[in-house]
Amino acid sequence: MKPYALGTFSHSQNGPKFVGLVMNDRVVDLAELVRLYDAPELAGAGSVLALLDTWDASRAALDRLAMAVDGKAEHWHALDTLRVHPVVDLPRQIFCTGANYRKHVVDMTVDAKVGPPGLDEAGLRRWAENMMDERAATGEPYAFTKPVSTVSGAYDPLVLPNTTTQPDWELELAVVIGRSGYQIPRELALDYIAGYCIVNDISARDLIPRTDYKMLGTDWLRSKGQPGFLPLGPYLVPKAFVPDPHRLKMRLSVSGQIMQDESTADMLFDIVRQIEYISRYSRLLPGDIICTGSPAGNGTHYNRYLQAGDVIEAEIEGLGRQRQICV
Repeated sequence: MKPYALGTFSHSQNGPKFVGLVMNDRVVDLAELVRLYDAPELAGAGSVLALLDTWDASRAALDRLAMAVDGKAEHWHALDTLRVHPVVDLPRQIFCTGANYRKHVVDMTVDAKVGPPGLDEAGLRRWAENMMDERAATGEPYAFTKPVSTVSGAYDPLVLPNTTTQPDWELELAVVIGRSGYQIPRELALDYIAGYCIVNDISARDLIPRTDYKMLGTDWLRSKGQPGFLPLGPYLVPKAFVPDPHRLKMRLSVSGQIMQDESTADMLFDIVRQIEYISRYSRLLPGDIICTGSPAGNGTHYNRYLQAGDVIEAEIEGLGRQRQICV
């Protein structure tokens, strides 16, 4: 089977969007391939979401097309010559799993000095590590939703809103759902995954806690729900081409300084446990995005937040790269 990815592109800033088949950072219009190679199963698929609606049949047809393509017979375009839109434009639902990387949560605990009184930094770190190990063994994922209006393209500028003074980055592996399901058992969870892509769960740190009524706890709407707060893409890699999503290198830099340099191996709750948990309470739909958590190295750790002129560059092994300029 020949590896490929899928994305949503246009030839100009405001030109019509098309579904592209991606190979080695080159893109060809899927509609052209359908005409050339007679793939009637894909004839009506005008979007990546439409492909995901019938993913089992779409994937089989896409596999055949990928094997048939000839680099000289089709009109290929370099990825960097196209406008790259959100790969699923737009998802139906977005779920996020918070506090899901062990070292990330331990660092946040130590940085905030939250824990039993009297502990020095080393003792506080040991206490936090033990707490995370216990949570992974006996606890459950912590999930919330994010508005689809936050979604932007992988190379779109990130407009920093005037509502926050602490905009922060959170590179995450995103799971793209390819089949509707409710109360999905853990052992079947992988069957509901179409593929994987990159997201950056931009967060306004100063807007997370509710200070007017502390019993309300966290406010995810204002802290994570603002426009442009979820760059998605550049493309979707089908799960067949990601042998182990729990062994992927992740790296994010801000204006040339590496901030996050970790692996998806540090997840507390793996992907199947997240799908099991989220689908216990919500029906998953084709095209839904699950953001699986962010590793250590956020702005809270460095006491350094995004500002106009910053350039965010992010990558996950095998899934491409993102680049946003903050304005």
